[in-house]
Amino acid sequence: MSRSSWLLLLVLALGACSRSEPRGDAPRDCGPSGPVVDTALLAFLSQARSAHHVADAREASGDGAAALRALRGLTEAVKPPGAPPEVEEVLADTRARMADLLSQAGQFDEADAAIAAGLRNAPGPSYFRGHLMEVRGAVEERREKALRGQGRGQEADSARERSLAAYEEAMKIQAEVIDQSLRRAGPAPSASK
Repeated sequence: MSRSSWLLLLVLALGACSRSEPRGDAPRDCGPSGPVVDTALLAFLSQARSAHHVADAREASGDGAAALRALRGLTEAVKPPGAPPEVEEVLADTRARMADLLSQAGQFDEADAAIAAGLRNAPGPSYFRGHLMEVRGAVEERREKALRGQGRGQEADSARERSLAAYEEAMKIQAEVIDQSLRRAGPAPSASK
């Protein structure tokens, strides 16, 4: 199972906060805070997981175009109402994967567009935004290699600089995510002697 599939499985597992089955489209009851996840969101997350499984299988068989079609189908699918953050996270991650596949095929402008769309899904500091910047770094590495192969050294040098800048931005974002997580967790218990 790919990293994306594991991530989607985790999001789906976190979304299923209650073991009781909802009736119809009723939201799940997740305790005193009330309903958190509804059946439309669960259906979208399941649809996303299936799309990534199809993409995994198509990519494993060497059919990158079919893998991209499965992922594009998800980005073009109807979304649950209310713009739940889980939907935006799944879309950001899906677009990162699309950009990776597109750049492997030498479709750098399309990869850039997928990253730009993903960044709109992940506007603030998050793992997903950091991952998009990491993928941008990989896209620019591939672009650099392609440009060098064409004898376009100055453009390749620019792509290399963009790659390094994207990786540095990814590290900065992920450090911020870790820092925020540690602050929310509070101080670590002191060790007893």
